Amino acid sequence: MNRQLLVKFGKRVRDERIKADLSQEKLAEKAKVHRTYIGMIERAEKNITLSNMEKIAKALGMKLNQLIDF
Repeated sequence: MNRQLLVKFGKRVRDERIKADLSQEKLAEKAKVHRTYIGMIERAEKNITLSNMEKIAKALGMKLNQLIDF
């Protein structure tokens, strides 16, 4: 993934997390990922896998295609 795409995805995750009134820690718990991982995604520091994208989408109550539709 290029940097610009990671930034867009991270911003989308953050926006949806805030809209769902979830902390990074709570989202991580729901998605079954480490709590620091969410922050790294939101700051575009991690090249996230599709399987983790899907976990985060489900934790946000979304389908993967909804989360990446930006």
